[in-house]
Amino acid sequence: MTDPQNPADPAQQPPANVPPPPADAAYSGAPAAAPAYGAAPPAPYGAPAAAPVPGKTLGIVAFILSFFIQLVALILGIVALVQSRKAGHKNGWAVAAIIISAVLMILGIILFFAIVLPLLTFSGEVLQACQAVDFSGTVEVRGLPVDCSSVSN
Repeated sequence: MTDPQNPADPAQQPPANVPPPPADAAYSGAPAAAPAYGAAPPAPYGAPAAAPVPGKTLGIVAFILSFFIQLVALILGIVALVQSRKAGHKNGWAVAAIIISAVLMILGIILFFAIVLPLLTFSGEVLQACQAVDFSGTVEVRGLPVDCSSVSN
């Protein structure tokens, strides 16, 4: 048997055509692992690490205003959407504000022409009919009796 402690023994020497294992790492026969990467570099000076989406706050404001002041909300929603798209982000608040304010504006215009305008023209007709009878008695306007004493001139 050979002595494992004796390096001069030729039976213990590795063959000449096999490269020796690396000196700094133990050779396990497995491929070397990929190097681990560190965290992302910090944000540039003056920039917050997690920058907010441009136009998001304006989109939320436009969404809230879309229920009360539709024209202002429509304009703010479009501005917020343009800001977000330029930065490459989506802005659901701005889209919702645009849709809601546009729908409510259209409904407001329809209601104006369906309710308010006929009431205004009816009151004008009542005033003319009562002027014709010197605001005394009852007149009929559009098939409805109107007491002219309650109409002020």
